[in-house]
Order: sequence, then C-alpha cells, then structure tokens
Amino acid sequence: MVDLILNKPPVSRLRRLRRHQTIRSLISEHQLHVTDLVLPLFIRAGKNIKNPILSMPGHFQLSLDQLDNELAEIQRLKIPAVILFGIPAYKDETGSSALFSEGIIPEAVRKIKQCLPDLMVISDLCFCEYTSHGHCGVLHENGDVDNDRTLYLLTQQALIHAAAGVDVIAPSGMMDGMVNAIRTGLDHAGYHQVTLLSYAVKYASAFYGPFREAAEGAPKFGDRKTYQMDPANAQQALREAKLDVDEGADMLMVKPAQNYLDIIYRIKNNFPGVPLGAYQVSGEFAMIKAAAEKGWLDEEKVMFETLLGIKRAGADFIITYFAKQAAELL
Repeated sequence: MVDLILNKPPVSRLRRLRRHQTIRSLISEHQLHVTDLVLPLFIRAGKNIKNPILSMPGHFQLSLDQLDNELAEIQRLKIPAVILFGIPAYKDETGSSALFSEGIIPEAVRKIKQCLPDLMVISDLCFCEYTSHGHCGVLHENGDVDNDRTLYLLTQQALIHAAAGVDVIAPSGMMDGMVNAIRTGLDHAGYHQVTLLSYAVKYASAFYGPFREAAEGAPKFGDRKTYQMDPANAQQALREAKLDVDEGADMLMVKPAQNYLDIIYRIKNNFPGVPLGAYQVSGEFAMIKAAAEKGWLDEEKVMFETLLGIKRAGADFIITYFAKQAAELL
C-alpha cells in the first residue's frame, strides 16, 4: 500500500489552483471591467432616424433627436466613454461638411455633454465619412491623398470639435504628421486640456466592411493601402507608434484587435507608460454575431473570451460594439 501511494502521480499544484471557481477568481491575472469599454455611436444628420445596421445587429444610425434613449442606457450600464462617427447631410470632394461648427459631430458633442457631462466623449477625426470619394483626405489630381493639405483640414476639424467640448480627439486617417499638426493647432488655440488618442497603428484590413456600411464611408475607387498599414508588417507598427508619441500623442490605438494581438503586445511592451487602446472592429463583431445566430458558437462566452484576450495582450481599454452587451453582464 505504501508503495502504491508513493508511486501514485501527485495532483498538480496548478490543478489544485483551478479546482474551484472562487480560487480561479482570486488568482485571475486579468479581469474585464465596464471601465475598460468604449461604445461606438453613429450619428446621422436629420430627424427621427433610427436606421438599423444590418451587418451589426443591435447598432443603429441615430439622429440627434434619437440619442436620448441611447444615452439613458449608457448611463444605466455605467459605460464610461463613447466614440462618435458622423454621417453628414451631404458630401463633396473636400469633405467640407466636417468643418461646420454646427455639423453633426459638434452638435452631438454638445448634446451629449449637456445630458451626461461626465461621459467621456471621443470624436473620430477623419474625412472618409464626409468626402464624396470616400478617402480619408483631399486628393491630388492623380487620385492620391494630399497628405499636407489634409493635415490643415484635420486641424480645423479638431478645433471645431474642441470648441464643442469634446474630451478626446482620435485622428484615424493615418496621415503623416497628423498628431503634430493637431496638437500644435489645439495648443495654439488654448485647448491644452483636449487629449489626443492616435490611431497610431491602423491596418488596411478586410475586417472593416460592416463599419463602411454603417458610416457610409467606403472608398469609391482604389483602396487605402497607400496610407494604412500592411497587415504583413509588425516592426513598422513600432515606428508608427514612436512617431506619434514623439509628436505628442497622449494615447495610442491598434486597429483591428483580434488578428493583431501580437501588435498590441509589442506596442505595450515598447511604450509601457503610454495608455493603449484596441479597436475590436465591425468585422470581428459581425463574425461572432453571425456564428452565434447559426448556433455554432456560444455568443456570450466567445464575446468575453475575445475581450479578455485583447486585454491580456496589453490593451488598457477596448473600443467594441459589444460594449453594452458586455456591460450588462459585468
């Protein structure tokens, strides 16, 4: 009997740590909190509009007069932040409707701040939703984006958002020098308190399809590979992040998230003192929703597993279309 006991394989110390839910919770290395979540909102010019986004179940294009119920739900769920995307009344070659102080995003910022002054409001800063061609800036005659002219317009757009009371400005167009131009413009105008969250590492991804339906910002010709990052490149992400940090970015972002967890990890390790966000994009959300509708996945479990994976990789906060659903359960 003694020999049998001595020869019996011992229970692993790690197995003992996994045997009870309370123990697992006590020693969990990473946890999700509602304070990790940022909810995207699509604000459309007009009245009495609540257009469902078919490829993104549970999300809508909302006019300003339809925001009240959404804001009440955000308050109930204690979601700490939203990021705004605008769909204007009209578009032109230069995206001029993005430069009106009474434009859709400045008006949305004012309304939100009046209703929920403590809700952090982030404005996405780009021109793809406002230009008739769907590219992220004004164009040269050959169809390429004119980087330097676009920087000037981005700065003007940033000043309008700042005047409306936005907390954070998030330039997303991957224009060279955009952080420096916007930070300089904001500081010269006295908006020192406005935070810059740079889409520092934004890949030319195929996962943006549902978003382009939602924001009506798909390019009418060509693609965005000349200014967004090649999915094959990882080291280049570190160069992009360093440029933005050196130019004055307060926070960084990686987009998309799920297929770029290695990039999130590298950015966080190389810039440990800089807050890092990750954007779980529309395609990532839509795939989970579609598989769950087919009964192929447990939606709730997969949602939490993916969000936890993004946080474990190094993200300090996550922009996600699951924000309300996750907040309801956290």
